[in-house]
Amino acid sequence: MQQVGAKSFANAQPVDPRHFPVTLPRTGRRALVKASHVWVLHKQVITRIVAAILALLVAFGLYEARDVIGSAGLTAYRFVQGEFAQAGFGIDAIEITGQTLTDDKDIITLLTVGTGNSTLTFDAQKAQARLEWLRAVKSATVRKVYPNRVIVSIVEKVPVARWRIGDTTWLIDDTGKKIGTDISSYTDLPLLIGEGAGDDGVAMVRVLARHDGLDDQLAALSRIGDRRWDLIYRNGLRVQLPESGVAQALDQLEMYQADYALLERDVSVIDLRVPGIVTLKPGEIAAAQIAEAKGSKGKKPAKKPASAPAATAPAAAPQAAAPVVPVTRTQ
Repeated sequence: MQQVGAKSFANAQPVDPRHFPVTLPRTGRRALVKASHVWVLHKQVITRIVAAILALLVAFGLYEARDVIGSAGLTAYRFVQGEFAQAGFGIDAIEITGQTLTDDKDIITLLTVGTGNSTLTFDAQKAQARLEWLRAVKSATVRKVYPNRVIVSIVEKVPVARWRIGDTTWLIDDTGKKIGTDISSYTDLPLLIGEGAGDDGVAMVRVLARHDGLDDQLAALSRIGDRRWDLIYRNGLRVQLPESGVAQALDQLEMYQADYALLERDVSVIDLRVPGIVTLKPGEIAAAQIAEAKGSKGKKPAKKPASAPAATAPAAAPQAAAPVVPVTRTQ
């Protein structure tokens, strides 16, 4: 460092630095400095705005070119499918097993929708999931067998009863859900009639199955007011069951059937709605016999002439009394 002696400042004069001229930067430099300040302070906001503008531009461009892009994609897909088919990977056979309630055309439709005609592009898992949408299908298995086969195995739900709604008879499973329309091979299943019969019908069928002899010649189970059941037999007999205590009422009916064959008698209605009481409404023949018996009891025996000698006849043998069912009769 060179030392400056006192002689060098002999002619120095005091100067106010505020009088020095200020060097002005160029316009471009000032703009750049301001822009850098704005970028530092608002970097995140600017980045988001630019990204949003670019996204709008891309979306607008794709929308304008949608027809061209769709046509090109479809052409490429068809080209690939054609190439696969020509190479021997086209689907030539679909084997389906296990279907009874499910229509074959519904299965084929769900298998082929959006899957193409090649085993290489066929999505077995998606096809399997679609098949489980069908009412009667409990589970399904779909397999591809190269080069050109698809094998489908269907496990259907088991129908436990028929449910008539209007003019249509449905088959229902053990949860009361509809799984298909009635076909001739299921006519031996119990028939449920009435609104709401499907909800509680399965439970009623199970209770009735525990009582041997009561389901013989049973035509239908009718739901009354969505509250209770009536048993309707083929001979026209109607058994009215209570809202609660159905099992006890069926036990009582089963006892009368075993002891007196009550279901085979000329009775049109058996009312079990009151606990402990069985009320019967006789049929036409039984009603006529009851009326005739009442009339014969009301007649007085004719008086014999005084001149006629008293005839002594041996006492008639007493007739065996018919078993009497402890019931209340209604007209």
